[in-house]
Amino acid sequence: MYETIVIGSGPAGLNAALYLKRANKNVIVIEKEYEGTGQIAQSIRVENYLGFQEISGMGLGEYFRQHVLSSGVPILEDEVTEIIHKDVWQVVLASGKIIEAKTLIYAAGAVPRELGISGEKTFQGKGISYCAYCDGSLFKGKDTAVIGGGDTALDDALYLSDLCRKVYLIHRREKFRGNNATVELLKKRENVEFILKTFVQEAYGQKKLEEILLADGRSININGLFVAVGSTPLSDIIKDYVRRDEKGYVIAGEDGITSSAGLFVAGDVRAKKLRQVITAVSDGANAAVSAIQYMKFDKKG
Repeated sequence: MYETIVIGSGPAGLNAALYLKRANKNVIVIEKEYEGTGQIAQSIRVENYLGFQEISGMGLGEYFRQHVLSSGVPILEDEVTEIIHKDVWQVVLASGKIIEAKTLIYAAGAVPRELGISGEKTFQGKGISYCAYCDGSLFKGKDTAVIGGGDTALDDALYLSDLCRKVYLIHRREKFRGNNATVELLKKRENVEFILKTFVQEAYGQKKLEEILLADGRSININGLFVAVGSTPLSDIIKDYVRRDEKGYVIAGEDGITSSAGLFVAGDVRAKKLRQVITAVSDGANAAVSAIQYMKFDKKG
């Protein structure tokens, strides 16, 4: 039996495992993707992670993974199908194995909601992005569009307006769901144009995204399209053990402590404001420290 099982080998899970190993804990990481390192692998270029002026998301993720492997933490490639809590945490895997541990750190993350339009898959990473803060710098001085009507879309448009020549903010309704103060700020930006009561139907281009077609018949030439229509946290498998918000994110503070003793969360699956590599790594460290403290207390009890 392990002291801790970490589910997910993104930045949060890997850093949690590293901290646990350095505390001399018997820990294993479970990841369903082959050599997976989380969503960071989808970023073409990362320029805002301290210590690296510029690096590919895949490259940074591989550094994380190799650091953890070199510390002696095993990474098991298998899919978690069920989580059971009795006296200990039991993790049931697709291979039929059942692994047990005293504590569990759940860092399976969230996946961005896609538009489901023609050309979306083709241009993912080639003009279509789901993270303005991750990829916005790639479009400095270029024309971009943001799709969405919530706070994330508004914040993305405001952020991009400082980088891009032109930012189109596209929303299928007449009014935004997000903060009205941000809307008013965007109205004052000369390079921001609102396109309301329509939506994107198709994306076109040769090797990269060049044009989008709207439902009202208009076409817009752009270099980048940022999709901000929400994300789906992968939290259903632990729903019986945690409290979640209306969107499915697990309610937990920075310490990663959930409503179930011995279960901690880290990374994008946690309800929080900012979802970046740096915050995921921090979440992993905090969750690991919480797990270590829990095990110390539990032994005394």
